[in-house]
Amino acid sequence: MKGIEILLLAAGGVIGTLVRYRLTESQLVLGAFYTNVLVVNVVGSFILGVFVVLSQQWNLDAKYTLFVAVGFCGSLTTMSAFALQSTTMIDNKQFGLMAANILANVGLSIGAIFAGRTLSELVLR
Repeated sequence: MKGIEILLLAAGGVIGTLVRYRLTESQLVLGAFYTNVLVVNVVGSFILGVFVVLSQQWNLDAKYTLFVAVGFCGSLTTMSAFALQSTTMIDNKQFGLMAANILANVGLSIGAIFAGRTLSELVLR
């Protein structure tokens, strides 16, 4: 890995981390469901979906993938917090809430990838 690649990866990671912190610093609650982690996972997935199409259409250098996909989106989204929330729900015997958490995070994140890709393809036509 070259120096510029390390810098792009680190810059994307720092920016993604700061955005995640700002989005999750105050708890967003929908009923008994904490939505902060869900929001960052869905937003990050949408951004990644947009980036994939733009990267292909504009034939972007792989360095941009390090910055946006790996650095920014990788640090914005948070599998570990999602897993911790889910296990805490299991510990608290909130099995229905845990199932909803898993379905929402996985389903909406995959849906956001498709939405980002579709929107980008429509705009670029």
